[in-house]
Amino acid sequence: MQQQRVAAIHDISGFGRCSLTVALPIISAAGIEVAVMPTAVLSSHTGGLEGYTYRDLTEDLRPFARHWKKLGLEFDAIYSGFLGSIEQIEIVEEFIEDFKKEGCLILVDPAMADSGRMYSVFDMDFALEMRRLCAMADIICPNITEAAFLLEKEYIAGPHTKEYIEELLKGLGELGPCEVVLTGVMFDRDHLGAATYDKQSGEISYAFSDIVEGTFHGTGDVFASAMLAAHLKGKSLAQSTKIAVDYTVSGIKLTKAAGTDLRYGINFEAGIGKLIEMIEL
Repeated sequence: MQQQRVAAIHDISGFGRCSLTVALPIISAAGIEVAVMPTAVLSSHTGGLEGYTYRDLTEDLRPFARHWKKLGLEFDAIYSGFLGSIEQIEIVEEFIEDFKKEGCLILVDPAMADSGRMYSVFDMDFALEMRRLCAMADIICPNITEAAFLLEKEYIAGPHTKEYIEELLKGLGELGPCEVVLTGVMFDRDHLGAATYDKQSGEISYAFSDIVEGTFHGTGDVFASAMLAAHLKGKSLAQSTKIAVDYTVSGIKLTKAAGTDLRYGINFEAGIGKLIEMIEL
């Protein structure tokens, strides 16, 4: 069987486990080839760390795509994460138009906000352009805050009602994607997880785990990368989401137990073997 290949379009941080630093090893460990298109290079991620360097690579993205086109590269999935500007969103839209083929899965993680606030570098113009990218996706995986901005709805901190979550899921589906994964869902103060929505069947499912107190950077990227890997290996979206929740939480627990500085990201590496076992079951 021909090896699957993913185009991963994210920034890369030299230190701090997020974006390409986690997407590449997690997806590769599942036996899937990853072609990386870095949107920016940073000395470290930006969550709680100061003095980092930042090099924008916007002007390199179209030449990347042209070269890949000349090479005749084809992809089984295109996976976009943090994009630093509206221009980068437009470039990813062009990339999808150029490279999407039959059977190519488009996963968009609209990384732009958390905890009720837009990241400082973004505004509502960015959110509205991100809606256009989400419309091109097969699957999107926003958190609650990002969902609220995408839909121009009120952000409500958890615990949530089922009505609120399902209103967000269905609203996100109306943007265009066939399937939606919503992270940061909580119906009580002891459990946290994700919800999935299949627009065609109308099916909604949930996957939860016990809450671990603390702020953990990069967990959205770990989650989305694990979910994509499992889904490409034949798991349903609901199954893939459950696997990704369990894997992400296992990394959080290892990090908390070790007393590691939480700004540095979670220990996803130690659990990769278990992740592959869950995918192959």
